[in-house]
Amino acid sequence: MGLNIISLASYVPPHIVTNQDLEGMLDTNHDWIEQRVGVKQRHIATDETAGDMGAKAASKALRETGGDGTDIDLILCATVSSDDASPCTAAMIQKHLGLDCPAMDIAAACSGFGFLMQTGQAFLQLPQYNKILLVTSEKMSRLVDWTDRSTAVIFGDGAAALIIESSDKLTDFKLANWGGDDVIKVPNSPGNSPWYTGETHRPYIYMNGQETYKFAVQAMVQDVKDILNKHSYTVEDAAMIVPHQANIRILRAAARRLGLSEDKVFQNIERYGNTSASSIPIAFDECVRSGKIKRGDLVVFTSFGGGLSSAAGIIRY
Repeated sequence: MGLNIISLASYVPPHIVTNQDLEGMLDTNHDWIEQRVGVKQRHIATDETAGDMGAKAASKALRETGGDGTDIDLILCATVSSDDASPCTAAMIQKHLGLDCPAMDIAAACSGFGFLMQTGQAFLQLPQYNKILLVTSEKMSRLVDWTDRSTAVIFGDGAAALIIESSDKLTDFKLANWGGDDVIKVPNSPGNSPWYTGETHRPYIYMNGQETYKFAVQAMVQDVKDILNKHSYTVEDAAMIVPHQANIRILRAAARRLGLSEDKVFQNIERYGNTSASSIPIAFDECVRSGKIKRGDLVVFTSFGGGLSSAAGIIRY
């Protein structure tokens, strides 16, 4: 059993921070950021929580169906930047929307969209779940050390939402983890237990750039090949490859190894930065609204993230 995407929407906060803005804060410049990362600007939340942004994306997706959401049976939210350990972001989205259904978060870092879609598909096989609201919402600006130019220039904030139902359309995912925190790590607050004597870290994103690059390119390329081969397709059969928007050099390297022109591997990192779990659905929404992806098209997603994790998917939109 597959799934059908009934509606799709995205939201980014209105405040834009350009590379020129960061020049006054960090030892960096626009040319270095654009060449090394591919980002020209990013949207940053000023007075919005992850729950607020997720609810705004979800409201847009609900409006497109013409409904009020009372037929939603479950809310799932992929996020690594939930404002609180509890309540979860999905529960706050539920409150904002005024709905009455179960809600829970999924944490798989930048691979979160693939894990979210697979989980949604699994729930649709149960009789009590007919229509599910999937949300990604990331407030990465609260996890970034704004004195560290190696990470602060990369990330942005944003959310996306999909409403799904069961279908006989092709839907398949490949999920993987290689547990560890030496390449990518986002520590929680260490707390203030007087008995804890273990190692503590500042609660900001840490990335080993070189190892991240090597893992990302290898994982994304192999996952795309595997998910296509499984269903006897080639990259030429896909209308678009929609990858996680992590770094322009990663996207270009992956395109080269797949033998694709860059216009077949969608890129919008220059306008949004890395929005973690939200980057693929924001890009997917943009592809649909611009006509790059149409109903009936074969679409492939691929991502990598902390964990280390990777997730790829193939759907008939």
